[in-house]
Amino acid sequence: MTALPGLAALTSLCPPPPVAPPAPDWPLAEGALGMSLPRDYKELVAAYGPGEFCDFLTLYRPGALSEWVDLTGPMPARLRAQLDAVRSAGTGRSAGARSPGEPRCATEDLLVVGVTGNGHYLFWDTRPRDAPDRWTVAVTERLGAPWFTYSGSVTAFLVDVLGGTLHVPLFPRDLLDNGPSFTPSRLRGRVPVTAPSTWSQVSTSTIRTWARANGHDVPDRGRVPVAILEAWEAATHSDRPRGTDLR
Repeated sequence: MTALPGLAALTSLCPPPPVAPPAPDWPLAEGALGMSLPRDYKELVAAYGPGEFCDFLTLYRPGALSEWVDLTGPMPARLRAQLDAVRSAGTGRSAGARSPGEPRCATEDLLVVGVTGNGHYLFWDTRPRDAPDRWTVAVTERLGAPWFTYSGSVTAFLVDVLGGTLHVPLFPRDLLDNGPSFTPSRLRGRVPVTAPSTWSQVSTSTIRTWARANGHDVPDRGRVPVAILEAWEAATHSDRPRGTDLR
């Protein structure tokens, strides 16, 4: 399969790891989701594997070892439910109204594709459902206003953001101070947790307390960054000593 032009531009800007892990089983993933996925996204995931762009942006991928970023796990449905609740509450808006920039689509048409270190989410607008290569990207601040929409693919979005031609107001202005980068996940070889219900019930305050005790900088409010969630998960659900920093 010939790589899409956007991927060539991205790898030129931000080289992927020399050896990426095996690509997900795409037919299995698409069967679980009940929809096909964009070609650019599949090539992107296959080239880079799990990790973070600029130590900030993590893409969801099928069968990820952590449910926090598993495209075929429970998180996409949970986020849709939370987004539905936010939309239903209306925060003082008239019924059916949308925040500035918010995609004018049903919640079921939004599928999470990424998350940032400051708790913002990237969604696909999956319209039209049968033409995934035409899906666009929307970024939201903790599932509420404001929104930022991008009329292009996930790969094109990364090229523009990492190339400095696009500034997302929700992203930090110093994002590119050290240049574009990709850091592979150091947890890719650990044993998956076999009882996700156990750690999905743990309060974020417990994780914040653990993080601070182990030298992590974690915000007092909002979403706990993915890197800290994964480090806590690895330290408390493996046969390594508790408190071991695996990042």
